[in-house]
Amino acid sequence: MKAALLAMHYQNDVLHVDGKVRVGVAADDPARPRLIASAARLIAAARANGVPVIFVRIAFAPDYSDCLRNCALFRRVAESGAVQEGSWGAGFYGELAPLPGEAVVTHKRNNPFWASGLEEVVRATGASRLYLAGIATNHVVEHGARHASDLGYDVAVVADACSTAQAHLQAASLETLSMLADVVRVDDAVAQMERGGRP
Repeated sequence: MKAALLAMHYQNDVLHVDGKVRVGVAADDPARPRLIASAARLIAAARANGVPVIFVRIAFAPDYSDCLRNCALFRRVAESGAVQEGSWGAGFYGELAPLPGEAVVTHKRNNPFWASGLEEVVRATGASRLYLAGIATNHVVEHGARHASDLGYDVAVVADACSTAQAHLQAASLETLSMLADVVRVDDAVAQMERGGRP
């Protein structure tokens, strides 16, 4: 079973201690180094096993003219000045950045597939199983998992490479996702990748 990995929103404004969002990963949060290490291990395992990694980012024009402020989330993004196209904050975080030649997709809605070209990029890999990881679990990961499931993909959410603003939201999101996808840990995903993506 051919697989691909969607690594979503591992961006400075979301993950770095100086970022403007820092979803669930405050500088003194003990979960922060674990999340970064888990995500790095997942990405490295995908590369080592020939699993395409697609890096998904969110970014808006500096004046937010392309930001649809119809929900609290995007209003807060614009108010905070986060993820402006071309800024340090919109860039990828350190060791979780793409290598030259790896696919990068930018989206501007809650759903990473919406008008972003992500569906076409995923289809070009020939994958039938998608591993999803990123921040935040209850936003981009959930939206991505729902859409990918509706497109017919076999979806796995890698729980320990995901984060939300609060632990109870993480638990609720993963419970909801368990009806749409396999909820696995990095160890599980790595083992599956090593045997060709088979669950």
